[in-house]
Amino acid sequence: MWTVPKPKYRNGSCDEGEITVNIGGVRVELFGDVLNRYPESRLAELLNCSTQNHDVISSLCDDFDPGRKEFYFDRDPDAFKCIIDVYYFDEIHIKPGICPICFIKEMEFWRIDQAVLDECCKSYLSEKEEELTEIANKVKVILEDLEVDRCITRTQRWQRFLWRLMEKPGSSRPARVIAIASFLSVLVSAVVMCMGTIPELQVEDAEGKLVEHPILEAIETACMSWFTAEYLLRLASSPNKLHFALSFMNVVDFMAIVPFYVVLSLTYLGTSSMMELTNVQQAVQALRIMRIARIFKLARHSSGLQTLTYALKNSLKELGLLLMYMGVGIFVFSALAYTMEQSHPETLFRSIPQSFWWAIITMTTVGYGDIYPKTTLGKCNAAVSFLCGVIAIALPIHPIINNFVVFYNKQKVLETAAKHEVELMELKSDSDARRKSKDGDPAEFCRSNKDF
Repeated sequence: MWTVPKPKYRNGSCDEGEITVNIGGVRVELFGDVLNRYPESRLAELLNCSTQNHDVISSLCDDFDPGRKEFYFDRDPDAFKCIIDVYYFDEIHIKPGICPICFIKEMEFWRIDQAVLDECCKSYLSEKEEELTEIANKVKVILEDLEVDRCITRTQRWQRFLWRLMEKPGSSRPARVIAIASFLSVLVSAVVMCMGTIPELQVEDAEGKLVEHPILEAIETACMSWFTAEYLLRLASSPNKLHFALSFMNVVDFMAIVPFYVVLSLTYLGTSSMMELTNVQQAVQALRIMRIARIFKLARHSSGLQTLTYALKNSLKELGLLLMYMGVGIFVFSALAYTMEQSHPETLFRSIPQSFWWAIITMTTVGYGDIYPKTTLGKCNAAVSFLCGVIAIALPIHPIINNFVVFYNKQKVLETAAKHEVELMELKSDSDARRKSKDGDPAEFCRSNKDF
C-alpha cells in the first residue's frame, strides 16, 4: 500500500484539511493545501465539496465511504502515482511501461493540463500520436479497399476497382500480376537502354551513323507503351488527380515517359534540316540519357527502397554534418598540399581550386592517381587527410543506419497494428450481427451478413 502519512482527519467538511482516495486498491492520503495548488483539478474540487452533497460526489468519483471518508476511483494506480507529482513538483513525467495515450486520458480525467508534462514526455507523446495517426490512415486505406461495393454509381465502382488493380498489388491476384509485369518492364527497359550503347549491337543508318538495333527499339517501344498505359490508367482511376500528378513518384514516372515521345517527335516528325542542327542533336542525346530515370520506378514496387528514401530524409542533419566535415577537410588539406608542393619543380598542384579534386578523391579513399604529392611533407599531409576522411565518413554512418532500422521496424509494426485493428473491427461487427440475430431482428441480420 502506497500512503502519504498525515495526522487524523478533522471533523466536518472535506475542505478542512485532507482527503483519502483509493485508486484501484491503492489508498492515498493527500494534503488539502497541496491539492488547492491546482483548484480546477478533480481532486481539488472533491476536496472543496461538501460530504453531504452526494450528487456532486457521485459525479466526481466512482464511490464514497462516508464512515471512512474515503473516495474510490476505478483508475490506473501507476498512472496516478505520476499524476500526483504535479501537486508537489509542478511537472509530470511519464514512467516507462505506461502507455502515453492512456496516460493522457488519465490526465483528462483528473483535469490536469498537458502543459505540465516534461519536455521529453511531450516529444514522446507527439511521436506516439503520429504513429496512431499513421495507423488510422492505414486502417482507412484498408477499409476503403474493402468497401468497393458501397460506391454510389457504377462509374465510381469501376474507378475504385481499377485503382485497386493498378495501385494495390496485395488486393487481388490480377493486381499482383500487373505489379510484377510493371517491375519486369522497368528491368527490361533498363537492360535494353544499356545494351543499345554497345557498338557491336548497333547498326548503321542511311547516313552511316551507328544507331540502336531495330529489335532493341521495338522492345523499347513496347515497354514505353506499357508505361504510358499504366500511367494513364492510374491517373484516370485516381481519387485525387492533383495529388496524384504532384506526387514525387508519379513525377518520376512522368519524367521517364516524356523523353521517349519528345525524341520520337523530333526524329520522325521533325524536318531533315531541323535534325541537322547540332543543338537539336544534342538535345535528342540528352533526352535519351534521361531514360535512366526509369530505374527510379523500381522504388514504387519496393518497400525497401522507399524505407531507404525516408531514412535518408530523416537523416538530413547527419548528412549535413558529413558534408560540413568533408568541406572543411577538403579546404584545409588542399591548401596545405598546394603550399607544400610548391617547392617541387614538377608539382601537379597548380592552384588551390585544382587541389580540391585531389583532396576529394583522397579523403573519400578513391585515389585515381592522376594527381599526387611528390614531396615528403606533401605525402605526410596526404596520409593525414586520408585518415581524417575515413573518420569523417564513419562518424555519421551509425545514426543513418540506425534511422533506417528504426523506420523499417516502425513501418512493419504499424502495418501489423493496422491489420490487427481491422480484424478487431470485423470481429466486433460479427459479434454485433450475432447479437442482433439473437434479439430477433432477422432483417438486420440479413443485412449484416449479405455475403452469405
